Amino acid sequence: MTLPLENVTVIDFSQVMLGPAATQMLADFGADVIKVERPERGDLSRWSVGRSDDLDNPVFCSLNRNKRSIALDLRTKVAKRIVLDLIRAADVVVENFRPGVMDRMGLGYEALSAINPRLVYASGTGFGSHGPYVHKGGQDVLAQALTGAIDRRSDPGYPLSVYPTALADYTAAVHLAQAIILALLARELTGEGQHVEVSLYDAMLAMQTQEAAMRLMRDEELNWGAMPLTAVFETADDPLVVVGAFRDQPLRDLCRALGVEDMSDDPRFADIEAMKANTSVLRGILQEAFRRDTREHWLMKLEDADFLCAPVRTLAEALHDPQTTENDMIWGEGTVRLVGNPMHLSATPGSLRRPPPRLGEQTDEILAGLKFSSEEIAELRAQGVVS
Repeated sequence: MTLPLENVTVIDFSQVMLGPAATQMLADFGADVIKVERPERGDLSRWSVGRSDDLDNPVFCSLNRNKRSIALDLRTKVAKRIVLDLIRAADVVVENFRPGVMDRMGLGYEALSAINPRLVYASGTGFGSHGPYVHKGGQDVLAQALTGAIDRRSDPGYPLSVYPTALADYTAAVHLAQAIILALLARELTGEGQHVEVSLYDAMLAMQTQEAAMRLMRDEELNWGAMPLTAVFETADDPLVVVGAFRDQPLRDLCRALGVEDMSDDPRFADIEAMKANTSVLRGILQEAFRRDTREHWLMKLEDADFLCAPVRTLAEALHDPQTTENDMIWGEGTVRLVGNPMHLSATPGSLRRPPPRLGEQTDEILAGLKFSSEEIAELRAQGVVS
């Protein structure tokens, strides 16, 4: 099968999540992603969370399928020459170091575009390449904090807390992959590459685009989680979530589904502003009703009324849901099983073609592609240039 990016070669210096997640998206659709890693330790994700074995570290595996790994000691002149030879023939370079690091290594955009003018050079940063935060280490939780995401809660009475999934990293990765593809398309028109950049900071601001527009244009708060009829309710057994929106009389319809007295004429709940002022009272009444029966009972009643609702699941439950299987969202088998790519193309779908690589697993293969002999490769390994 012809894949949309199968003629694209990516030299990937990135590690941890932002860069690797972006390059995995490209690799899933055919790009040849050559992951350049340090000998012995490699990507931080190989060993910084859980066990340190190369292949079966789930964090590393989740971000590095369909890639080839070469382990190079870039402190040596020979390794630098090898990587420059790779870049001369490449389409894309990806890095997510602090601004200035690649320049100091002689691998910044200006240096590399001079030897390959068609190169798309993609940088993932914490806060951008200029400005007051450029010196800070880029990290997901810091981006959540600095952009207001941690401060925004569905209830101001809840304690501040870190969101337990890497929102900034994944969102920035999606944008970085998009930026790379846009730059490749632009190259078809101009014949020239360019430098593209995405930061965790900007990605988190963009994720809050509706809320930010409300604040910028009206200086008002928009909080979808604080809507009076959007909430998690406990039932007689398990929790469910209800979204009381997108209908003319949501409170009336919800009362009808629950079999309780219609409260929509009560002055305390007569309109959205009244409900906001009395949210705790309203939710307390509804909570009492939900506790009278099981989750399955209420889901049936609410869905019969075409009310937006869902069970509150654990991740383990979601991974075994029939919908997950139907959507082909679990890739791999045996000890390596991963969440698949959410982009479904009918004619050229993404797929798992290569398992996540062991550190330096394709070093010999990649060097052979640069016309190194087996004897020369053995000598490089003996010198510690590659592994």
